[in-house]
Amino acid sequence: MTATAARQAIAERRLTADEYLQECLERIAEREEPIGAWEFFDAASARRQARAIDAATHPGRLAGIPVGIKDIIDTGDMPTAYGSPIYAGHQPAWDAACVALLRAAGAVIPGKTVTTEFAYFSPGKTRNPRAPEYTPGGSSSGSAAAVADGMVPVALGTQTAASVIRPAAFCGIVGYKATYGSFSLAGVKAFSPSLDTLGILARSVDDVALVRQALLDADEALLEIGPPRFGLCRTAHWSAADASTQRTVEQTAEQLKAMGASIVVRDWPAAFADLTEAQKAIMAFEAARSYAHERLVHSGRLSAKLTELLALGLACPLSRYREALGIAEKCRSELVRFFDGIDAVICPSAPGEAPKGLAGTGDPIFSRAWTLLHVPSVTLPLATGDNGLPVGVQLVADRHRDGRLLALAAWIERRWPGYSSPRNNPRV
Repeated sequence: MTATAARQAIAERRLTADEYLQECLERIAEREEPIGAWEFFDAASARRQARAIDAATHPGRLAGIPVGIKDIIDTGDMPTAYGSPIYAGHQPAWDAACVALLRAAGAVIPGKTVTTEFAYFSPGKTRNPRAPEYTPGGSSSGSAAAVADGMVPVALGTQTAASVIRPAAFCGIVGYKATYGSFSLAGVKAFSPSLDTLGILARSVDDVALVRQALLDADEALLEIGPPRFGLCRTAHWSAADASTQRTVEQTAEQLKAMGASIVVRDWPAAFADLTEAQKAIMAFEAARSYAHERLVHSGRLSAKLTELLALGLACPLSRYREALGIAEKCRSELVRFFDGIDAVICPSAPGEAPKGLAGTGDPIFSRAWTLLHVPSVTLPLATGDNGLPVGVQLVADRHRDGRLLALAAWIERRWPGYSSPRNNPRV
């Protein structure tokens, strides 16, 4: 049952929060050992939360919905290790703002999902529920796996390059990265403040919209829209996509046209040519400053991958960092022209299916530029690749058009033939 359906059933007293939680607890007990989605889990606390919701007169817009919290996000009643041995057993004094808002809306917080080290590239223990010998992606690996495997209906993630979109695509679920600055990051471990953004992973677009309302602390129902206008954007990195991904994106455009949408080819602007390299420079420069304590005091406990990035950030001249920021600002000023006449573009979510092996998390190439542009994006599980694993298609809209973007995604989800999300089959 999706979060949206469960919330309705709980509100109508056809289901209790405790009963819904029990289904999640049983699934976790069955599947956590082979999948490894959780860094910390407290079933007893979750039951107390659910029973308090059942006893409440006004339980809130998320009444009784279990939400996984990426372990880069502070929780006042659970340890937060940020994916690093440096912070093993670390107990924050209070909840991050996003967690506080979820609790206030009646969500049940059962535990912390696995993150890569400080939300960068060094993977944790999590495996892909679709095929355990394949990566679940990163850095929101535990959140994606927990949702895809039916352990919880929704979870929070964060994105600095592609850390929501890529794992959602690899695990075959819906992933939403908000417009930069839409959600408070108070209490979220910073990596690159110019890029870090909160995201939501779920089994349906309706569930994403529901959790988004709680994080905004505002009611904003999905819009009713007419036939959408999409731009097919292959981006500057089209050659990095494998044949099945290229085929999926192009066939998606044809299918959307058959469903009544209008499709135009939207070329990657020449002005956007340097965005990916600018994103890399900004991320490295800011990470080296964000993790000053860790690299100065605990350098021997950092992974080789993170150590290399921090060294690149320290070697990056201030002039290059400022240049990269300027490139980003100039390109953002071009967005109105880029999206003129269309509601959103469709493009790859990742180069292909999840790569085999657990030593890496995949290439973020198809989200770096969008993240730097501060635009909202959604990945939908619309196909499978040659290995039978999910292939996501990414939708991207202009800044602060999140509501319309989710409405477009819901329009597709409700009409797409044989829609492949676990929404209809939560037991992957």
